[in-house]
Amino acid sequence: MLNKVLDHLEEWLISALMAAATLIIFFAVVHRYLAGVPYIQDYVLKLDVSWAQTLCTILFVWMCKFGAAYGVRTGIHVGVDVVINRMAPKNRRRFVIFGLMAGAFFTAVIAILGAVFVWKNGAHYAFLDLIGQPNDDVPEGPTDPDLEWHTWIIYLAIPLGSALMSYRFVQVCVSFWKTGELPKHDESHVEGIEEQAPLQVEEAQK
Repeated sequence: MLNKVLDHLEEWLISALMAAATLIIFFAVVHRYLAGVPYIQDYVLKLDVSWAQTLCTILFVWMCKFGAAYGVRTGIHVGVDVVINRMAPKNRRRFVIFGLMAGAFFTAVIAILGAVFVWKNGAHYAFLDLIGQPNDDVPEGPTDPDLEWHTWIIYLAIPLGSALMSYRFVQVCVSFWKTGELPKHDESHVEGIEEQAPLQVEEAQK
């Protein structure tokens, strides 16, 4: 049940980030075009969209971090497994489990280091301020010059995305341990559309 909720939340978040970035880029392009149209440009230039590029970059970073976790779960990640597939089943099983656990360990380390960085970069100050504790000796952390957001909020993508990716590695490893199968991504399959048997063409009657 928890995995299903997490799966839907992961897919919803990635879709929302992609949609938001697309809309912002579209708006910025239209704004740039209208800024050169007579009679309209005076009104259009009053709108400041200098933040659009920065926000899109942030959205794509978040999308990539959570998209990497989605890739582990669905088997989209590219891997060179020519040698692994030529091994005996017993040795192949060991190497696959080692690779998955190595991926889980590496991404867990990134998540921990990212969490420490975010904590020291302003999250500690925000937490103390939230619970009403004195935070005079704690650095507030920098803010983004374009969006004027606290950068620790932007950098949350590192610990959150890496932690989810580490969990996905463990999830795939446990599934492989039980079933011996890895998730495979079929490029020809469209999500939400059920596969149907090919149509049989009847021979024309003579």
